[in-house]
Amino acid sequence: MELNKHNENLLRMAKEHPEIVVLSADLGTSCEIKEFSIKYPDRYFSMGIAEQNMCSWAAGLAREGFRPFLHSFSVFLYRRILDQIEMSVAYPNLPVVFCGFVPGITTPGGVSHQSTNDVGVLRTIPNFAIFDIGDATEIESVLDIAYDYNGPVYIRQLRKNVPRLFPASEPMIFNHARVLSEGTDIAIFSSSVMTEEAIRATAVLKKRGVSVQHLHISTLKPFTDPQVIDALKKVKFGAVTIENGTIIGGLGTCVAEVMAENGIGKPLLKVGLNDQYAHGASKMFLVKYYNMDAMALIKNVEKILKKDLKIEEKDLEEIRFEDFLEV
Repeated sequence: MELNKHNENLLRMAKEHPEIVVLSADLGTSCEIKEFSIKYPDRYFSMGIAEQNMCSWAAGLAREGFRPFLHSFSVFLYRRILDQIEMSVAYPNLPVVFCGFVPGITTPGGVSHQSTNDVGVLRTIPNFAIFDIGDATEIESVLDIAYDYNGPVYIRQLRKNVPRLFPASEPMIFNHARVLSEGTDIAIFSSSVMTEEAIRATAVLKKRGVSVQHLHISTLKPFTDPQVIDALKKVKFGAVTIENGTIIGGLGTCVAEVMAENGIGKPLLKVGLNDQYAHGASKMFLVKYYNMDAMALIKNVEKILKKDLKIEEKDLEEIRFEDFLEV
């Protein structure tokens, strides 16, 4: 586990780009920007618990040549301010970056704090880009991509200590999946914190003789990476997606749309929340309770292969994100 470097990365970018300003909805410390507020107090705006007003302010700042980076828990950066996002930011296509922390079931806050349908909602908004962060390496590189996009961006960000799943020398690339495993039997597409679960599952599947093509997806919109089509065409039996949120409108839907548009007639199963809200608890508890963990992924692979691989919990490596119960 490594210390989250979002704040460090933001400080670096602010030094390089004096037009960058940071806005917080009374969650500066919880969103890893305390040091920024100390280093650049004249470029830090604490807007209070008034996210709609913060979004409108950001739109005005962007029109005047500033580059606003908004910070709050992700649920408050889409559900509470959707009209302001659409009319004030997306419609005029302004370069505003929404840094949404504790996405999906990574918070024990329950329904009021879990952004489980954010991807499905925001994918419908024109001009918007959506990034779903999976590890420390992507935290360190996503802000540069968001800045270069030069339009509305929503980042499903992680906080506190995070694992480093990918080499620091291989930063995140816009609209380009990471190929974590090459295979010809089954395709697995994962995003966010669910990629660690997929890595655990893939290791065991390979031991059982299953050839896995595993792609980690960090750009959920646009979703035009040709590697997705290549993976789907390459495998013989079908695909499984696993995501940190509802299976309606998110990664699974993205893959299903690609399959339909390209006439790829293979089975697709989706692992995630099944049209429901989630209780509040630790991430480790919730992924198992809602059948979103490595074992659930394996069970879905078995359904597609129509084969019992005789895999049990004890066969899975015990490597997980560290759970934090603070809201």
